[in-house]
Amino acid sequence: MRIALTIAGADPTGGAGIQADIKTFEAFGVMGLSAITALTAQDGNAVASTRPVSPAFLKEQISVLCKKFKIDAMKIGMLGTAKNARAVTELIKEYRLKNIVLDTVLRSTGGYPLIKGDGIKAIKEMLAFVTIATPNLHEASMISGIGIKDTEGMEEAAKAIADFGPRYVLLKGGHLKTDPVDILYDGKKFEYFHGKRLKGDAERLHGTGCILSAGIAAGLAKGGSAEKAVEGAREFLMRVLKGRR
Repeated sequence: MRIALTIAGADPTGGAGIQADIKTFEAFGVMGLSAITALTAQDGNAVASTRPVSPAFLKEQISVLCKKFKIDAMKIGMLGTAKNARAVTELIKEYRLKNIVLDTVLRSTGGYPLIKGDGIKAIKEMLAFVTIATPNLHEASMISGIGIKDTEGMEEAAKAIADFGPRYVLLKGGHLKTDPVDILYDGKKFEYFHGKRLKGDAERLHGTGCILSAGIAAGLAKGGSAEKAVEGAREFLMRVLKGRR
């Protein structure tokens, strides 16, 4: 069985973070490993507080797993601190990890900040070692410095993020005022993935970025191309969302 590692925060509701990632891996038939970056207090609608682990303990969690298992893909979510982000980057290089999906988590759906200090700078440094980065519009604006209002702005921001080094950028357009569209950029061309807007409160939409990025990592772990992994993850996410009432 192929193996995927998730490095992310713990969500006590199970709707996002480590718990959602593991469930997604299992749904794709991939064995899931996990390293926790932070504990969170949240109820599915809002995050009350977070407690990041130390960089040393995070590195220990990951190192133990890397020495025991052959990891086919990795998903990175909430990192908690810039020091944690840099610790993960060091281990990516040390263990020559591949098929890395970076969900550039900067804040919760409700607006709670999920990385502290010079976190954005540390994430930019990590991008050079990533296969696919999956920012939403807010995250893409923060990383690229480009205001995004439409698909033209999305393309411009995707190019700017690609300059930091990821092989692909999947810019998620769920916050567009028009129908949602995701754009995949491979450094040369754009591929559009159009969707239909689903109505729902924060709880129904909780964890969508986690599920999508974990699904992409699972697809890569199974040997699929980036394009196929994105397609499969988007289809899986829509099934999950339609099942939530």
